[in-house]
Amino acid sequence: MANSNRMTFGIFLPPMHKVGLNPHLAIHRNLELIEHLDRLGYHEVWVGEHHSAGSELIASPEVFIATAAERTRTIRLGTGVSSLPYHHPYMLADRIVLLDHLTRGRVMFGAGPGQLTSDAMMLGIEPGTQRPRMEEAFDVMMRLFRGETVTHHADWFTCQDAVLQLAPYSDFDVVVAATASPSGSKTAGRYGTGLLSIAATDPIGIDLLSTHWGIVEHEAATHGHTVNRDKWRLMGPMHIAETEKQARENCRYGLQWVFEYLSHIIPLGDEPLPTDYDDLVTALNESGRAVIGTPAMARAQIERLIDKSGGFGTYLMLGADFANWPATLRHYELFAEEVMPHFDGQMAPVQAAYDRVVGAGSVYVDATLNSQVASMVSYQQEREAAGSSWRIPGT
Repeated sequence: MANSNRMTFGIFLPPMHKVGLNPHLAIHRNLELIEHLDRLGYHEVWVGEHHSAGSELIASPEVFIATAAERTRTIRLGTGVSSLPYHHPYMLADRIVLLDHLTRGRVMFGAGPGQLTSDAMMLGIEPGTQRPRMEEAFDVMMRLFRGETVTHHADWFTCQDAVLQLAPYSDFDVVVAATASPSGSKTAGRYGTGLLSIAATDPIGIDLLSTHWGIVEHEAATHGHTVNRDKWRLMGPMHIAETEKQARENCRYGLQWVFEYLSHIIPLGDEPLPTDYDDLVTALNESGRAVIGTPAMARAQIERLIDKSGGFGTYLMLGADFANWPATLRHYELFAEEVMPHFDGQMAPVQAAYDRVVGAGSVYVDATLNSQVASMVSYQQEREAAGSSWRIPGT
């Protein structure tokens, strides 16, 4: 089981921006957001690749990550995810290794088949081939990362005695994205990589969490790998404020828009979501699909995910325009202040130290007072020994 007292935190940034607002500004605000997260002590950001829907505007996570790396200090930056069927695996592997060097080991590689079928169709790719192609390309890339020379002839790419001219700078994290199907878990287990559960808080997805990790462990054992829950990342939508009322008001900005957009991209279950805004927020909170509320509600959601999954390593929030820019920045700040330290090991020793002092009653105050009195008495004795009549004031 992962150590829930050492959990890490980040965001999964497709990103999702309301259409109708300045797209140029939205792209640059993504960079500003990552700088903000870096200053607040977040551990990682996963940046998406999309091409066709007008909301998720980053076409190349590698280019974006290279830019973000120059503006940040410690936060790790991953492709979340690179859509493998859209790329020659040798070229993508070469770019990831270059990025590993450019970021001095802060890059992470996330792989998936591609979420937007409109992207695939524009590229002339039959959506039904995306997952098999992803698995085929992933195998080639993993071999290249290991320094192997690869010859592989597929019906959509060719590698002939292909070998990377540059070794990786670090042992960077590799993860496979998973939703409801077992394909991502199967691939992660077969190669001994991490798993990124994108649908972790969906009503169906959350019930499958333990099943999916069971598949990872089974496949890993079958193929001679050891996997660790610390490399398992769970993602869910969340926006918090000082009060639930304020969080609900903040999210009038874009929450409904985001879920309407998602309904055209991914299956959201058999039951349609409410069309009334207040009913929508209530349904999301009550089902656990999202948290629109307070830091206490956020902490409860993470505890729930720990219980449902059996333990995981990183919680990621969905990077979407639920609220306007100032409220979004405050959401991430409040999460860092009041949620993260309960799970990353920082809160417990501070609380224990505080409780130890306050719980002692007047013991430490009395000790300080006694020390002060003893010091004054000692000084009076020094003066008396020197023939002075000086006395402690008030005596």
